[in-house]
Parts: sequence; structure tokens; C-alpha cells
Amino acid sequence: MSQNRRSRTITAGVQRTPNRAMLRAVGFRDEDFEKPIVGVANGYSNLTPCNAGIGLLAEAAMGAIREVGGMPQVFGTITISDGISMGTEGMKYSLVSREVIADSIETVVAGQSMDGLLAIGGCDKNMPGAMLAIARLNVPSIFVYGGTIKPGKLGNEDLTVVSAFEAVGSYSAGKIDAERLQAVERNACPGFGSCGGMFTANTMSSAIEAMGLSLPYTSTMAAESVEKTESTARAGAVLLRAIEQQILPQDLITRQSLENAISVIMAVGGSTTQCCTFWRSPMPPTFL
Repeated sequence: MSQNRRSRTITAGVQRTPNRAMLRAVGFRDEDFEKPIVGVANGYSNLTPCNAGIGLLAEAAMGAIREVGGMPQVFGTITISDGISMGTEGMKYSLVSREVIADSIETVVAGQSMDGLLAIGGCDKNMPGAMLAIARLNVPSIFVYGGTIKPGKLGNEDLTVVSAFEAVGSYSAGKIDAERLQAVERNACPGFGSCGGMFTANTMSSAIEAMGLSLPYTSTMAAESVEKTESTARAGAVLLRAIEQQILPQDLITRQSLENAISVIMAVGGSTTQCCTFWRSPMPPTFL
């Protein structure tokens, strides 16, 4: 069975001559029109450390997809950092952004008749946003987590962004001085990656892996690690096999897999708000 059953809508036949002309301008050659077109949706931005390393992962995914016979087409989506917008009017946009992200990914993949989707996310709302799009599109898909941040260090103490929030409270209560407060701020977030700890992003990555929509053992990898880049490349190759075999998200997202994900969240002490995210999101009724 053809791997480009969807994208043939825009690449096959005399009537699609203009479509192919435009695709040639972005690198397609004669033989490429028979290959599956794979969307690489990613939330890269330098707005937040959660997403700042995702651009490099998208490049790794595209290279792997090309090597195994696919035609990757990359596109971006937005992100809102809960950590940065916390305590401001900007936080009112956070949950809304999840729906914008889901809609944007669905719009591109459906509008461009793509044969598959590899989505890369690393922040609180682009992860469930990508999952909503994957569920609604129901084309062969795989999710890649951008990875967790490494722990900050202050002397012998491990820090996370939560340490900075706690330091504000301690300073306000007179328990630490301004010098200590500034030291925590400077050391809490040492580089790229999602907030360290079983907060929203790391909880969501564990749940997605439990549902079978990301590669095994990838939910706990650090963003700034060789294994994260390597696993992203593997995900691209696995996705091409899923396209060939037509393994669809609705084959994997079932009531049982959702319950498995919730069990994992509870077992690892993850953010329980993610249970609500799965059960309350607008997914097709067959899942529930």
C-alpha cells in the first residue's frame, strides 16, 4: 500500500502541476513526489528554556526522516511559559494557548494533506496541545518530548525553578537575605529544558510514553543530552514504519491506555492536573 496515500492529493496528476511547482521550490525532486510527506511540528522559541533546544531536535528528526525515505516539512507553533507569566495577567492566556496550539497543528497537517506527524514539545501547554491535534487528526504520529532541564546547583543543594518561587516567600518572611535570594535566582535554571521535577511537563511526558505515543524510555531524558538528540532521530525512523503499517493514534489511545497513563502519573507522584487534561479534553468519543 502506498505510503503517500494522503499527500497524493497534492502531488499526483496533471491537475497538481502547480502544487508540485511550489514544492520543487522548497527542495522536492521528481522522485520525492512518491514519498510520504511528514509534518515536523515544533514549539521552538527562546521565550522559555523549555523550548529553546527544540530547534536542534527538529533538525535531527528531519534528517532521520529523509534517511528512511520520507519528505519532512517543518512548521512551528506558539508557546506560553507558565513559569514566566505566573503572577501576571499573562497567565490568563496560558490555558487558551493549548487550544491554539492544537488547532494550528491540525490545520497545517490537514490543510497540507500530510501523511504523518512528528510533534516536538517541551512546555506545559504545547505538549497536551500536540496530543489533542494527534488524536483529532488520526494520522500516523509520534510525540517527542524536548526534555527536562538539569538541576541547578547552589553549593551542595539541587535547585529547580520552584526553589526560586520558594525563595521569594522566604525572603518576604525575612528568613533569607537579598544576597541568598539573588543566588537562587542565578542558579535555579542552568540551561535548556522543561522545569525539573514532576511538574506539568515531566508528568505529561511520562503519561504520553505510557500511552505508546512516544518512544520507550524517552520521557526522562535531559534536554541537553546526546541521548535526547539520538532518540529524536529514532522517532523519525519509527514514524515512517508507522506510516507504512498505518498504525494510527486511535489504535493506541484507548480507555485502557488513558487509565495506564493516569496510573503512571499517580505512581510517580506527578501533577494530578494532567489526569484532568486527558479526561476533559475534547477527544473523539470512541476513546472514552
